[in-house]
Amino acid sequence: MGQYQWNWAVIFEEVYGTGEYYYQWLITGLGWTVATALCAWVLALALGSLIGTLRTVPNKWLSGLATAYVELFRNIPLIVQLFLWFFVLPELLPKAAGNWMKQDMPMPEFITAAIGLGLFTSARVAEQVRTGIMTLSTGQKNAGLAMGFTLPQTYRYVLLPMAFRIIIPPLTSEFMNVFKNSAVALAIGLTELTFQMRQITGEYAPANPIEVMTIVSVIYLILAFSVNRLMALIERRTQVPGYISGGGK
Repeated sequence: MGQYQWNWAVIFEEVYGTGEYYYQWLITGLGWTVATALCAWVLALALGSLIGTLRTVPNKWLSGLATAYVELFRNIPLIVQLFLWFFVLPELLPKAAGNWMKQDMPMPEFITAAIGLGLFTSARVAEQVRTGIMTLSTGQKNAGLAMGFTLPQTYRYVLLPMAFRIIIPPLTSEFMNVFKNSAVALAIGLTELTFQMRQITGEYAPANPIEVMTIVSVIYLILAFSVNRLMALIERRTQVPGYISGGGK
């Protein structure tokens, strides 16, 4: 068995019959990965914050609906959810709407992946927000109400600012997971980073596919590390004296 010949310059080789280069495909895939992950995270953070807050309100109907939402999206695998949004939903809608989704909707793979990943992640964010709120002492809530705040105002000005400071570490993990989970979008045809890697090492396989896989792994590592450092900076800037990160007091 011969010794493997490493060739790290393989990504600068031209893709046979296309006039393009492998590194261009990886850059395009990276762009779609970052765009999908960021759009999904904005949706997940906004919706997850709302759902997580509703899980702690006294109204049993609202908290029950919020709990059902979390259990639904958290317990169905992400890839199954993407298949449902992309392939099944258009068939269940009225014919005109279904045809629009299948034929006329701009960037259907990207939009479906961003929304599907956002909804899936929002359930996990909701649990972190709920935990952060429940970690706070009931005295803070009572103090806000005693000052004349309504319940929504108490959440807005007293509970949520403290809760978000506490849950920054677990939110960091969720933010990193969004970038990694975006790889699942290749299943519905989004040409993100993993899709491009698979295409390069498959149909258009160069002589040294191991290098391509290694380079893509390093790109994901850099993305995750960058998110980690960004969230660490936010944590340092927003920490409250007397509170330990992660929810301890």
